Amino acid sequence: MSTPKSIQYPIDDFKSGESWRLFKIMGEFVEGIDGLHDLGPAVSIFGSARTTKGHPDYETARKTAACFAASGYAVITGGGPGIMEAANLGAAEQNGESVGLKIALPFEEKGNAYMTRSLDFHYFFIRKVMFVKYAQAYIIMPGGLGTMDEMFETLTLVQTQRIRKMPVILMNKKFWSGLLDWIKKSLAGNGLISSGDMDLFSLVDTPEQALEIVDNFYKQT
Repeated sequence: MSTPKSIQYPIDDFKSGESWRLFKIMGEFVEGIDGLHDLGPAVSIFGSARTTKGHPDYETARKTAACFAASGYAVITGGGPGIMEAANLGAAEQNGESVGLKIALPFEEKGNAYMTRSLDFHYFFIRKVMFVKYAQAYIIMPGGLGTMDEMFETLTLVQTQRIRKMPVILMNKKFWSGLLDWIKKSLAGNGLISSGDMDLFSLVDTPEQALEIVDNFYKQT
């Protein structure tokens, strides 16, 4: 019988006697803040790393990023392939700021080639802080567990007033409709969230609709 392969998980950094690793965490925060403090208005775009070039979602992400970049927004992604690559490409095509916040994963490809700024992270939670801290809006494209994690965490932070309210925009009505029906029926319908929580996000199909929502939001604030 083969012995299970030992895997080093970041959470295991916090073992007794290894509190010195907190300095590594502090260092990542400092690097992130130093690297992004002068970024200006920006949107974070999320979506699947598995979406291939030529797929409709890839092209929508590319056009969405280009639309925002042409309007003066920097574009922030996870710096990887798929939707992230498409968004970085769209921003770069408009000579906009194209940011990649990369994280080392054992099963994912290297960063894409369309970033004007690239930062590397070891800890997911520090990377998430940077996504939220420097973005004026979240654009959520179709994706898997990582995308769902980013979406629900952001909605939770806004709902609990841990961060400022910002537009959270779901792109592709057909993709998201089933989930939103479940949220409305099973969560709001059973009193597990407030009815007003359904207003924490918007559902659109086009880049122009997304840009209009963000522009209008900040005109009113």
